[in-house]
Amino acid sequence: MAQSELAVGADIVASIKAAPLTAADMRRRVRQIFVGSMGNMVEWYDFYAYAAFALYFAHLFFPGNDVVVQQLSAALLFALGFLVRPLGGLLFGQLADRHGRRKALTSSVLLMCFGSLMIAVTPTYASIGIAAPALLLVARLIQGLSLGGEYGISATYLSEVADEKHRGFFSSFQYVTLIGGQLLAILVLLMLQKVFLTHEQLTEWGWRIPFLIGAGLAIVTALMLRFLHETEAFEEARKSPPRENPTRALMKYPREVMLVVGLTMGGTAAFYTYTTYMQKFLKLSVKLTDDQTTLVTAGSLLFAMLLQPVFGAISDKIGRKWLLIAFGVTGTLFTIPLLTALQTAQGPLQAFFLVALAWLIVSGYTSINAVVKAELFPTRVRATGVGLPYAITVSIFGGTAESIALWFKSIGHENWFYYYLTVCIGTSLGVILLMRDTRTASAMSRHD
Repeated sequence: MAQSELAVGADIVASIKAAPLTAADMRRRVRQIFVGSMGNMVEWYDFYAYAAFALYFAHLFFPGNDVVVQQLSAALLFALGFLVRPLGGLLFGQLADRHGRRKALTSSVLLMCFGSLMIAVTPTYASIGIAAPALLLVARLIQGLSLGGEYGISATYLSEVADEKHRGFFSSFQYVTLIGGQLLAILVLLMLQKVFLTHEQLTEWGWRIPFLIGAGLAIVTALMLRFLHETEAFEEARKSPPRENPTRALMKYPREVMLVVGLTMGGTAAFYTYTTYMQKFLKLSVKLTDDQTTLVTAGSLLFAMLLQPVFGAISDKIGRKWLLIAFGVTGTLFTIPLLTALQTAQGPLQAFFLVALAWLIVSGYTSINAVVKAELFPTRVRATGVGLPYAITVSIFGGTAESIALWFKSIGHENWFYYYLTVCIGTSLGVILLMRDTRTASAMSRHD
């Protein structure tokens, strides 16, 4: 970058630091955070609805008498949806870095809408045979492509909209809405279970309702995103023409890419354990009823949502690294005892407290992982730099967590998964100990 461009960038950063955050500016940022994160919530609702309702439709697509095998088959399709997430991270990351965060967010939400509609109208195995799970797979691949792009764009947008002093707090709303989307799927399930449908209706056709709801929410969100303002950081970077393709430019930051991979490995395995897999774990291992499983899952997700902004605000005061270290140390030490105790929990209340305790650990990662990764990269490659390596790692360690856990269960060694998760978190702890604190060593002000 030329010296004159560096000087201009430094002047801009200095003026931003010097200017007080007015009430009007705060309202504008909050509005941008709300609209920008709505797409995140809708996408995760649509994506998680599959996991939440798999207990009710798996037998319609995967015939047989073994419930665990049916759930394993559904979980494998869930995992296969992650295979295209790196492609989504690449395509939508480049779209965001070249043409703006808003356009990329809108495109991603509309693609998720199409995938949800496909699931809602796909015939069952009894109607069209093997074509039924094949179409379900296509729909999951479309959703995976969409979600693969959403994370990097959302993390980038929220981090760029936030002011420097509150970046951890504002960026934590990515996981507030992410978990909120999952909670919304559980609440829809609870309403259908308790108010509108019988168990038979839910297993026969009612499971299609949440996917129709998700498609409608995606359309509404896409309309809202039309009025979203582009970030100042992107507008500033766009004033000078890009020198090279964002993917090629990303090769200049191998250390940062490997940090994203290392941080994500343990965090994503833990996150998917206590979200997508936990519902099956509570039902199949803890032996809770359908209603108890739904209530414990919903309660723990609500608790997790409330933790995110608290931990994010703490990171603005003490730094990002200390929270990540806390996650790595406690996750390594207590994952096996926690899951072992949960497996033998006596009733839903004890199960809830154990899952809530797990969320106190995992939130050290989830609340700030988006801002940490965004702070590693300059503006021109930020969406691609965050989204692509994250999507690759999630495909390997996140999307497979449920399948690996169910496979260990199917061969009679469920507790082996506890050790697997501990190793993943311990590996991330090693990476955390070697990295700098991004709150004080941030690349957010750089546009190169």
